[in-house]
Parts: sequence; C-alpha cells; structure tokens
Amino acid sequence: MRGVEPGWWYGATSRAWQPQVLAPFGWVYGTLTSRRMRAAPVYRPDVPVVCIGNFTAGGTGKTPFVREVCEQLCVLGHTPVVLSRGYGGSTAGPHWVDPPADTASAVGDEPLLLALHVPVVIARDRAAGAKAIVSAAPPHPRATVIVMDDGIQNPSLAKDLTIAVIDAVRGVGDGRCIPAGPLRAPLAIQLPQVDAVVLNRGVGDAPLAASTQALVDAFGGPVLSAAIVPARGLEWLRGLPVVAYAGIGVPARFFATVEACGGIVCKRIVFPDHHAFTDADARRLLALAQAEDMTLLTTEKDHARLSGLAGACADLRAATRTLPITLCLDDESVTTLGVLLASRVPVRS
Repeated sequence: MRGVEPGWWYGATSRAWQPQVLAPFGWVYGTLTSRRMRAAPVYRPDVPVVCIGNFTAGGTGKTPFVREVCEQLCVLGHTPVVLSRGYGGSTAGPHWVDPPADTASAVGDEPLLLALHVPVVIARDRAAGAKAIVSAAPPHPRATVIVMDDGIQNPSLAKDLTIAVIDAVRGVGDGRCIPAGPLRAPLAIQLPQVDAVVLNRGVGDAPLAASTQALVDAFGGPVLSAAIVPARGLEWLRGLPVVAYAGIGVPARFFATVEACGGIVCKRIVFPDHHAFTDADARRLLALAQAEDMTLLTTEKDHARLSGLAGACADLRAATRTLPITLCLDDESVTTLGVLLASRVPVRS
C-alpha cells in the first residue's frame, strides 16, 4: 500500500469516528475482493506455484520471507523464480528484472531487492508472467517452481501452497477492510485460502496482538514463528549516532532494529511506504546529517529505490549505509516449512 496508513487502523478505535464512517466503503471493498477471490484460476502452470502473501495492506516482513522460501527450495534441488506484480513500478511486464539496469521506479523496490538474490519476473497480469517464466529460454533460468510474491487475493494462478505472513505485534488491526481498516478482504474469506501462517514477532519479545491470537485460534493450521534478525558484521553500528530514514510499511520496526543493534537513533525521518525519493528529499537528508555530524542509515528496500537515480539522490545513496535483515524462523518452524514445501513441491534429485 502506498502512503502512510491511518493510525486508527491499529490504535485504539473506541473513540475514532473514521472506522464507523468508512465502514460502508470497507464493506464494498471487501465484498468485491471476496467475489474476485472466489473466481476459478485462469491458468495452471506446469510447475508448482508457492504463494507468499499477507492479509493486510502494509508491511508484514513478506519480502525477507520470500527469500527464505527460495533458499529452502534451492536446498530441495529446485530452481525458483519469483513472480511479482512490481508494485510501485511503471513496467507492466512480463519483464525479467535486471538489477544493474532497472530502477525501482520501473520495476518496484521489492522486485529489485529480491533480484539481487533470485531471478524475478514482474507482470501486472500474473498468468502472463507465469507463462513467461515457464517458456523462458537461455539466458533466463528454467524454473522448476514459481514463488508468487503476494497474491492471496489474486485468483489468476492455481496455487499449490499458500502462506500468509502476519505482523504478530500489530495483528489485523481493527478487523475491518480497506479503507476502514487494514484487511484486504474479510478474514472469513481469506483464511480458507491459506495453508500456513508465519507470525513475524519483529524485534524483541513483544506480546502478540489480541487479533493475532484470535486469528491463530480461528485458523487451526500450521503456524510458524519468525523474528527479524540483523545481518552479521554490524559492529560498526554500536554507539554510532545516526539519521535513520525509512519509507516502508512499518518504519518503527526499522528504528527498533537499529537500536537493538546498538545504534543511536538521533533523528527518525519517516516517508510514505514505497516513497519515490526526490532531490529535495535527498538534499534535506544530506544537510541534516552534515549539520548534526551523523551517519545516514536506511533499509535495504529504501536504498534500492535510490538505485539508478542521478543528482542529489545519487549522492544520498552513496552517503547512506544500510541495515541488512533477515526474517529468521525458529528451529521447529524451519522443519515445518521444509515439510510443507516437500509435501507440495516434489523434491528434485
């Protein structure tokens, strides 16, 4: 979702008037999405499809989990290719993402970031994207499994395994559909579409949201547990004063991770999710860091959106350090994920 989400989606709503006023629009949105989700698949590829999505708008940690799934599939002997809508990009596709040549404005920030680790195809028409993957010729890889990045609510492809990633600390907010709440469709419609859920517990030991526990109780299927873990080699960050900036779904999660690594967040600059940086933004951040004698720090996704830009944005990218993270499953969840993948995606020798 582009933009800054309303605070009352996840905050106390007892005194908020917006959910009540917007409830009819949320009902219409949820009804239309539910009707779409009930449609028969348009296309079934001749390779398995693993869908990784979420129930809500905004960030849940889905992108790093897509990487984790691709890594596990490689262990099973597969060649995964990610299929993404390319949200935030101007390219309709099908298009194979080329990190050295493409920009986030063309292909979207998440596909550009994923393409540093695994082949990615973007396509607004997911069926057309899947057909492009299975019919690819060298130099593109011959995929043995398609990993659909987002798409629980998209019926165009037949899916062999569907996993939802949930922000365990925020849950599903007020339980209403967009724009009255963060849900993309009523949970009663979405839950039956999912084979497993992943609880992203973020950083630390924050308790589960009440809506998260209610969702788990209603689901009854496999529940995996994960946490945000910074990459190794971040000793340079300990005790370092930083200007931290982020244009992601949950910026507070990024700031908390920086502090958990020992960084001193002196300035927090928040941009809308998937924000397209301008030269004015870049000059502001560069001037702030220089005036305060602090280091600029951002997320890998934000840094990817600066790739290929010129002028002040290029200067900002060069001056900014990143905080690499992974979504790390606990040992039991790693085993469960392996079993799920092996049961739906045949192991290759």
